[in-house]
Amino acid sequence: MVGALGSVDRERWALLGVLFAGVLMGALDIAIVGPALPAIQEDFGVGGRGLSWVFNTYILVALLSAPLMAKLSDRYGRRAIYLADVALFALGSLIVALAPSFAVLLGGRAVQALGAGGIFPVASAVIGDVFPPERRAPALGLIGAVFGLAFLLGPLLGGVLLHWSWQWLFVVNLPLAAVIFFKAARLLPAARPADPLPFDALGTVLLSTALVALALGVGGIDTAALGATLASPRILVLLIVAAAAARLFWAVEKRAADPVLHPDLVRSREMRLVGVIAMGTGLAEAGMVFLPALAVAGLEVEESTASFMLLPLVTAMIVGAPLAGWLVAQRGAKQIIQSGLMLVVGGMLVFGIPVLSTATFYLAGALVGVGLSALLGAPLRYVVIREVSEAHRGAGQGLLTLFLSVGRIIGAAAVGGFVASRREDVAGYQDAYLLVAGLMALVVMLSVRLRADAPAGAAAGQA
Repeated sequence: MVGALGSVDRERWALLGVLFAGVLMGALDIAIVGPALPAIQEDFGVGGRGLSWVFNTYILVALLSAPLMAKLSDRYGRRAIYLADVALFALGSLIVALAPSFAVLLGGRAVQALGAGGIFPVASAVIGDVFPPERRAPALGLIGAVFGLAFLLGPLLGGVLLHWSWQWLFVVNLPLAAVIFFKAARLLPAARPADPLPFDALGTVLLSTALVALALGVGGIDTAALGATLASPRILVLLIVAAAAARLFWAVEKRAADPVLHPDLVRSREMRLVGVIAMGTGLAEAGMVFLPALAVAGLEVEESTASFMLLPLVTAMIVGAPLAGWLVAQRGAKQIIQSGLMLVVGGMLVFGIPVLSTATFYLAGALVGVGLSALLGAPLRYVVIREVSEAHRGAGQGLLTLFLSVGRIIGAAAVGGFVASRREDVAGYQDAYLLVAGLMALVVMLSVRLRADAPAGAAAGQA
């Protein structure tokens, strides 16, 4: 009996390793591409605005992919969709590496993101399927540490590979994807519904339309000239299309045989609260993008030095995510979520104090890093696994990823526009972080309504 249990544990650890590697592979391709941008710009002769689409294409398509792939994993099984995601990511990497033109390169980035967007929510659903309740949160915490690790390793690995050519940043994905593919084919569960219902094609199209229009519309808003921007035909049309598509999407989902996002997922008070917390988390996470600019403006350091000043934040995320997962198993998700939110509020307030110093910058970064690690990793995903049925587990994880992404889109536009309206001086950045702190304080108050669950580890011990 002990030997059999040991074998099961070894298989779970091996499976967790495969999931970790897959998520890391997808996350690295956001951070690793930064060092390659100057070389890509020189090779294809594109301007700065065009070059930004190397990032924007990846982020936008990954946003669309997450709920779709998560739902498909409910229909066709986790193994089939995870393998498809890894294969798509590898194919996209190959297209980018061989791209004869900038348009083909962007197409390759879209294919990459189509696969990468589904890897994390599908991996989270697999953990919910395979791991017992007392081990889910620690496993999710380890997966959550990937994003901090990717942010740390991406620029370093990119700098090394650039000694050959920028194409190697994408070629290196191919052997890694091959190993992950064959390991996943052996270890991931293959169970799937015996007779899946008709696919919700109309709902998928409407959801994609709403998200693309929202991302482009919100991204084009200039808060320094809010009225004029909102009245501009382009932004106005995009926001109207987003609202209309969202309304039609909801009407279609109520009637669909197998909706992409089942209405039951947001009828639960817990899921609605998780959605608000996730959007607040995404907003705070987007604000971290502007920290190097704050360091340059407020501490008068070089841009290269400013990037390294994020090390305490990133280290806190790497260490904090597994710790948060372990604490969820010991104390329950609600307490860890509330602690994470309050740490983020505290860090934002420190960023916003009038006298900014290197010490306060590092302190604030560490506070926000630990707080985000307690939100982006295990706790919220654990609550979703707890609240949704097994048949909708993938869709639930996709919905959570969607809420986080919408928060990031709104946060990047709001913080960036707030800073720009104050001529990008130190006070503008600090006022923006105080605004985020205030919004997150409201989220803290809402989190009180989360249901307190019995710690999974304690429950297992009593059993």
